[in-house]
Amino acid sequence: MQHERGLSLPEPDPSSAAHSARVADYIAQRIAEAGGSISFAEFMHHALYAPGLGYYSAGATKFGTDGDFVTAPEVSPLFGRVLARQCADVLTEIDAASVLEFGAGSGKLAADILQALAAFDALPKEYCILEVSADLCERQHQFLRDAVPEHVGRVRWLDRLPDTHAGVIIANEVLDALPVQRFVAREGGIVQHHVAVDNGLFVMVERPADEPLKAAVRAIENDLGRALPTGYVSEVSLALPAWIRDVARILRHGIAFLFDYGVSRREYYAADRSGGWLRCHFRHHAHDDALRMPGIQDLTAWVDFSAVAGAAVAEGLEIAGYLPQAQFLIGGGLDTELEELEHLSIDKQLELSRQVKLLTLPAEMGEHFKCLGLCRGLVRIPAAFKLADRTASL
Repeated sequence: MQHERGLSLPEPDPSSAAHSARVADYIAQRIAEAGGSISFAEFMHHALYAPGLGYYSAGATKFGTDGDFVTAPEVSPLFGRVLARQCADVLTEIDAASVLEFGAGSGKLAADILQALAAFDALPKEYCILEVSADLCERQHQFLRDAVPEHVGRVRWLDRLPDTHAGVIIANEVLDALPVQRFVAREGGIVQHHVAVDNGLFVMVERPADEPLKAAVRAIENDLGRALPTGYVSEVSLALPAWIRDVARILRHGIAFLFDYGVSRREYYAADRSGGWLRCHFRHHAHDDALRMPGIQDLTAWVDFSAVAGAAVAEGLEIAGYLPQAQFLIGGGLDTELEELEHLSIDKQLELSRQVKLLTLPAEMGEHFKCLGLCRGLVRIPAAFKLADRTASL
């Protein structure tokens, strides 16, 4: 079972292709059990998280040059070191403070943060990693054993949220992987995209929107002050409020840093953005064919940060700040991290310059990626949020 080809993408190796076929069969069975179609959000959930099969549940390499995409921590340790500077004050001001990282990827960010916090004399009581993939847990453990053997004993892996947390929460490229509903504005009302099987291929079909989706789109239109035009296609994450609710429930005292590519609601649902923000990544190729190669390509959607902020405030959290990644890094001490640049060899200077450009240039990660800070209790607002804060735009 595969979706029809038509995009110029690398061919998967035989092992990956066989795995994708197993994932496709699994999803096709779920479609049959549901009576012929499932919502796109359910398709996305199975493709990413089906036990032992989904993209984030199976064992393929996902991060770095050998995977499908590169995250900021993979680009440069500067990202983790600047973030650690923002964590340090919180960790030293709260008794028995810990760090909780959602989905730690390769473990690179955890290693960079632990090394920097040790230098700042601000190591947390624990560095907890919430990870849904047993394979990734093992890879992270091995990476940290090799990279920071002196700190690995401080790291604890969790398979569920703790009952309470004080300190820092980090979620780097987590919200974009929450399943989204795809919808279309029609003259008769909102319809939603379902996934069905036609002649052995996955296809998108339209079905009447269920009430939660209709209510979500009505709320978006009320917020915008206008109806979405007929034929307008986009996404909404109905899973997002529940995710924020969980964070708010456990965060007793401290701050959460949420990094992701995203925009405000008015940008997200701008009239010229019909088509939505869904993106797929396979072997460093980005495309929009979400039904292709299930289980071996990443499925993501840009984040509506207005929705994140609204859900957080509704749960009693405060907004510490919201700004692009470039401003976060510059305001958070990037210049201090680069003070030794002139003492490095020319080759190392050039490499560090390349890394800074990838992290900060608007056409790279600098503007597309944002950081939203959420806090509870008396915490010092990190310096990074004091430069070019855009909270008012949410």
